[in-house]
Amino acid sequence: MVIGIKTVEERQDGLTGVIYRRKIATCANVLPRFLRQLGALQVDNVRLEEESWLDVQRRVLDVQSRCLTWTHLATMHEQATLHPSPRNPTWTEFVQHGTVAVTGLGSLGRLVEMFAHTFLSQGAKRSVRIMDGLLEERYGCPAP
Repeated sequence: MVIGIKTVEERQDGLTGVIYRRKIATCANVLPRFLRQLGALQVDNVRLEEESWLDVQRRVLDVQSRCLTWTHLATMHEQATLHPSPRNPTWTEFVQHGTVAVTGLGSLGRLVEMFAHTFLSQGAKRSVRIMDGLLEERYGCPAP
């Protein structure tokens, strides 16, 4: 659950027109209580950094995000790109990749990695369902 988002940097490249934004998001810690028993994971909020580059001329948005809260224990990185589909320029393709590597928790690190993978995968699927619903609501059901 997102608690707040603050834009900490925003600028536009005078030559290319690309808009760069860096934001810090504060989110509720969604780790299960049994994992939070580990002192380092026992925080109420998690901070994430998101950087984005919007190229309006090319109609491309690149987004990268990473976790700031547990940098001493883990690396969590996500990259997404939205761009016109080569098959149909009125369509938008969404490509997303992510990694989670927990190094500072010993054998429990694998358990945290599995939880993070499941949680993030469910979030991505939920985002697609929401987008599908919005498109269906706006444009009707797709042809079979």
